[in-house]
Amino acid sequence: MRAIYPATFDPITLGHVDIANRAATIFDELVVGVYDRPLKSLLFTAQERWQVTREALAHLPNVRVELYTGLTVTFAREQQAAVIVRGLRALSDFEWEFQLALTNRNLDSGVDTVCLMASQEYSFLSSSVVKEVAFAGGDISDMVPPNVLVPLCVRISKLGGDCGDIVKNVSVRE
Repeated sequence: MRAIYPATFDPITLGHVDIANRAATIFDELVVGVYDRPLKSLLFTAQERWQVTREALAHLPNVRVELYTGLTVTFAREQQAAVIVRGLRALSDFEWEFQLALTNRNLDSGVDTVCLMASQEYSFLSSSVVKEVAFAGGDISDMVPPNVLVPLCVRISKLGGDCGDIVKNVSVRE
């Protein structure tokens, strides 16, 4: 059985990696979908988000990472997946995920949503929190995969943020 795990991944966090790891043990194949045009401001381009997500999940042999545009259920159909995997961190996520699941089910009754509860150590974690902490110079090394640290800190430093010691030792080449 194939499932998709869609998100913006701006940037991918250890919480995302945890959900992907766990979903990869449940499903024969997991297609991680990097959504290219969400209605929110992004730090990274779709291609950059795809690349770091691919690198962060490279250890999972039954996972592939794809960019997608448009409806998530359309992406699921294109990938021949009958399941959308979502992560739930807190009660506040439930209402939104419930609404999404019902909307997706209304759009395509052949696609179901499975929610995995965030592991306790990642239940507070979101890409927005990571960006906020990094912008203020906080340590994000236990929040994101190692391959995310440098690109995130370089981008934040270009925006005037203080990404601490991580950026001080990196030459900016973007």
